[in-house]
Amino acid sequence: MALKHPKGPAPRKRDVADTIFTSWGSEVPRHELSSEEMDPLAAYQIVHDELMLDGNSRLNLATFVTTWMDPKAQELMAECFDKNMIDKDEYPQTAAMEMRCIRMLSHLWNAPDKDQSTGCSTTGSSEAAMLAGLALKRRWQHKRKAEGKPTDNPNMVMGINVQVCWDKFCNYWEVEMRQVPMEGDRYHISAEEAAKLCDENTIGVVAILGSTFDGSYEPVMEICEALDDLQAKKGLDIPVHVDGASGAMVAPFLDPDLVWDFRLPRVASINTSGHKYGLVYPGVGWIIWRDADALPEDLIFWVNYLGDNMPTFALNFSRPGAQVAAQYYVFLHLGFAGYKRVHGYSRKVATNLAKHIGELGPFELLTKGDELPAFAFKLKDDIKNYTVFDVSRALREHSWLVPAYTFPKNREDLAALRVVIRHDFNADMSEMLLEDLKSELPRLEKQPAPVHDSTTSSAFHH
Repeated sequence: MALKHPKGPAPRKRDVADTIFTSWGSEVPRHELSSEEMDPLAAYQIVHDELMLDGNSRLNLATFVTTWMDPKAQELMAECFDKNMIDKDEYPQTAAMEMRCIRMLSHLWNAPDKDQSTGCSTTGSSEAAMLAGLALKRRWQHKRKAEGKPTDNPNMVMGINVQVCWDKFCNYWEVEMRQVPMEGDRYHISAEEAAKLCDENTIGVVAILGSTFDGSYEPVMEICEALDDLQAKKGLDIPVHVDGASGAMVAPFLDPDLVWDFRLPRVASINTSGHKYGLVYPGVGWIIWRDADALPEDLIFWVNYLGDNMPTFALNFSRPGAQVAAQYYVFLHLGFAGYKRVHGYSRKVATNLAKHIGELGPFELLTKGDELPAFAFKLKDDIKNYTVFDVSRALREHSWLVPAYTFPKNREDLAALRVVIRHDFNADMSEMLLEDLKSELPRLEKQPAPVHDSTTSSAFHH
């Protein structure tokens, strides 16, 4: 037993943890700046502890956004956190990496002149979609003015399943949004219905390569063929934009025979999210036009900034350069073979998990995970005592974040769960999810009536 003695060791200094946890008093400032400074360790601990209440991003099966990068990628991003992407004269190599990524994507998506690539990085697919829509609208305006026709009533055609960024574009830039509703077992746009909605004021048709509702690809080639027929009959030359937020970084590697990109002459532009299946942490998207003619020059600003006269087409100015450097790193690291391997594994996990969930009994698959590595499923019609929202809540008790949601117009009766498989979600984790789902079914089956519905469940937005 230890003996306390005057000649023994001096009492230890106050533990760092004691200092941190008692240094800020009883209240943490939340609504206004405090009058005094706070020790950085204490401030860190406050923020760190509150963030512990967030869900685990690796278990978030609602998001398409990358939740894991390798240590070297993280190290590289940390080295670039202080670089502003807009300062191209000061950070010429970061700017050069951006240009290389644009050329690589132009090549990947079969642009007709890969050496004259036209595109830019963005903060994500939402900004990229805005830029694509602006280019389509301006091209339409130029054409109408040249023909002496009015330009005050533009419209854009798309499926009702589009991501909310397209609602924003049409609202912010005063474009009529014409949406093809879902019908029966068709959960996205059809070529025939899209063509029916087009007229002389249509600035373009949006095709989604990977619907957020169920992971399915929209029929880009069929849409282009329907618009070819429309032009032959009525003389309407309507371009297509492909929103490939997820699928444009999956299809080239896993579906090489699928024709959806610039091989189709009617495709004017393509966007993707580098931070989804491009495998970079949140904060980078890409927009590529088929050629310089597809991007009207009067949308480009030439800015004399910090000693350099540079072209810019963006909705903001300052932007972090770390994600662009990280995208270039992943392109170098994986190459075509690596992306094919990684996404091929994700699709294998998705299709296998979908198959097993479909075999459990109460569930019916809407998609199988064989396009995007994502799938949707619903409860069979004869199950009345619990809902997909109850299933989602039950899985949350095991820390899994699996969204439940209702479908839009014409299929508001359909409520589904969706699972997104990312490259950091392996077969072992899918088995754990399946076991947890199995373990909750007996309890759910004993419920006398549903507990949760779309009005009481956690919010989920596409």
